Amino acid sequence: MSKLSRRHVFTSESVSEGHPDKVCDQISDAILDACLAQDAAAHVACETAVGMNLVVNVGEITCKNWEKINPKNIAAEVVRDIGYDAPEEGFSWNTFNYVNALHGQSADINQGVSKKTLEEQGAGDQGMMFGYASNETPEMMPAPLLWSHQLLQFFTALRKNGEIAYLRPDSKAQVSVLYEDGMPKEITAVVISHQTRNVPISRIRKDLEENARRLLKDTGMLTNKTRFYINPTGRFVVGGPCGDSGVTGRKIIVDSYGGVGSHGGGAFSGKDPSKVDRSAAYYGRYVAKNIVAAGLADKCEIQVAYAIGVAKPLSINVSTYGTAKVPEEKIEKLLLAGEVFDFRPGMLIKDLGLTVPKGWSYRKTANYGHFGREGFPWEKPNRVAALRSAVGVKK
Repeated sequence: MSKLSRRHVFTSESVSEGHPDKVCDQISDAILDACLAQDAAAHVACETAVGMNLVVNVGEITCKNWEKINPKNIAAEVVRDIGYDAPEEGFSWNTFNYVNALHGQSADINQGVSKKTLEEQGAGDQGMMFGYASNETPEMMPAPLLWSHQLLQFFTALRKNGEIAYLRPDSKAQVSVLYEDGMPKEITAVVISHQTRNVPISRIRKDLEENARRLLKDTGMLTNKTRFYINPTGRFVVGGPCGDSGVTGRKIIVDSYGGVGSHGGGAFSGKDPSKVDRSAAYYGRYVAKNIVAAGLADKCEIQVAYAIGVAKPLSINVSTYGTAKVPEEKIEKLLLAGEVFDFRPGMLIKDLGLTVPKGWSYRKTANYGHFGREGFPWEKPNRVAALRSAVGVKK
């Protein structure tokens, strides 16, 4: 989307909580939540894999009172909550086989991360992370991704409350949006592939299109030319881990910005906040959202880079796609100075309260995007006044 004046169509997709990869993300994050509840300083890198009637946990965890945590029971609870409760379908919370291959964190990594003070705490890995925000939606998210997430959240609610009882947990949605001058103008196409029980495809297509229109009507972006593709293959009964295997961290574009902007390649789920793949991406979103909310730019992308074991970022880059109201260099200088935001890992973790979640959980982040939803501390535009003051801009 670098050429904001160009008329073009952009597409993003989402996947539901019953998608095999998302089952894995939720299990990994539920185990992380359990570890942090026992030990705020826990170091967790938990991976999950699922297949037909199988759940496997691998990775590194160092946590006080680890003996009080039962990963298998946590996995079963997650799978049950999602709705995989029919053993005859090949994957169910009360029948899956379980393998636990978790072990302690490498001492080599630990010595670079664990320091005496938060100011000195080093990054848990090297790499670059990105944060993004745009004023094209109230949530400051790209519209195609936001609406894809909302569609699947809506269908999950319809499934769980019994309004469409034949729906099963696995699904995908994809929304294509026409842009003009950097802003969404209309929805050109909607694709929904939803696992169902064995019911006529005509009924499925009618029910799902009616409800998709019901949800998207409020966007004002549907037209008489909007195309709907519902279960295009004609049948989607075998799904979830029975239909396809899943692994933690395979939906990084779904988790972030739907292909808009850049991505450093690191996944989020199953990682404690000492891993900057996660925490610095959250902080980047926090900074970008506050910059846009402050009116300093219409769109903003933040890149931050780290070396493992080093506290101070190697670089911070600001890109506003040509929409800045003040020079990008001025914003960048402000961030590098740490006057309003502090990108050192220990400090940003403290700033957002990432080791002791209050009113939210890491498992909640694993579905329908880590960004653009209320309740997460990195979504609060609470540095707007400080930013305006720092760059000398009035409201």
